[in-house]
Amino acid sequence: MQLQLCSVFFTFSLGTRTHYFGRTILHGGAKYRATGRGFVVRHIKFAENYRLYSRSHFVKALEVALLLIVYIAYGYTEGGAVSFVLLTLSSWFLVISWLFAPYIFNPSGFEWQKTVEDFDDWTNWLLYKGGVGVKGENSWEFWWEEEQAHIHTLRGRILETILSIRFFMFQYGIVYKLDLTGKNTSLAIYGFSWVVLAGIVMIFKIYTSSPKKSTNFQLFMRLIQGVASLGLIAALCLVVKFTALTIPDLFASVLAFIPTGWGILCVAITWKKVVWSLGLWESVREFARMYDAGMGMIIFAPVAFLSWFPFVTTFQSRLLFNQAFSRGLEISLILAGNKANVEV
Repeated sequence: MQLQLCSVFFTFSLGTRTHYFGRTILHGGAKYRATGRGFVVRHIKFAENYRLYSRSHFVKALEVALLLIVYIAYGYTEGGAVSFVLLTLSSWFLVISWLFAPYIFNPSGFEWQKTVEDFDDWTNWLLYKGGVGVKGENSWEFWWEEEQAHIHTLRGRILETILSIRFFMFQYGIVYKLDLTGKNTSLAIYGFSWVVLAGIVMIFKIYTSSPKKSTNFQLFMRLIQGVASLGLIAALCLVVKFTALTIPDLFASVLAFIPTGWGILCVAITWKKVVWSLGLWESVREFARMYDAGMGMIIFAPVAFLSWFPFVTTFQSRLLFNQAFSRGLEISLILAGNKANVEV
């Protein structure tokens, strides 16, 4: 068990060092970032851990997980499931470590009441727009702006753009694996996938628009959103019925467009001034908020599920601390619960 914990700590700290070393190489201006890996006895909120490890660990872990999923779908052909497990076990362990280590080693991280409070705090942080003087700890928008501050040189922008091309390779590879395309390898197929992606972005824009001009105009927009929803469902049903598009193709399209959208975000953030001059920065920011919301839910869902079971938090306390401290922590929780009942 101690060897496994050391391995988790090693892989987790490796992600932080690689992330900030990469930033220094690309953009210069090395800056110390505290990672909070000391001995912690207080509960750290979900949003705080997310802010600290999102770009250094979570994004990288999900990218590796996406590669592994693509490998499951299109990669290996011989050896079966056993071969896949043996080849990718260490990679999945890396993904799990980078995604959940901040919460596994977070005291009271699987206590249900703490989980509910963390979710409320995270949603408030994610949706709060803030104002003058608001810090990144209180608003997602200001934190997101701070995360882009390291991109300030032309050399760094060019290198970031080149590195972002890797996300578009997912789309290029998966498009030609769809049943709809068959054995057609024409570039027109890849171009058509961009047309579909543009349509998805337009639909997203319709759903996220919240005009404040008048009540009648808001009702009109809600009507447009409802009609768009019904039209989209009907269009998908007709396409699946009368073309070679299959249900697995729909899931594969999602698998292709998610990294493509992230690549577009990376390029837009890199060339912020150009995007701002085109009047698209607000849309880019809302698009990025949606990605952070989805990434947060992927991480939060297993934590919330495990919080339903009381023995998980007991096992975590015993795993993190010695027996005497674990008993003291359990007693303090009981006393806190009794105090809350008395106040009510």
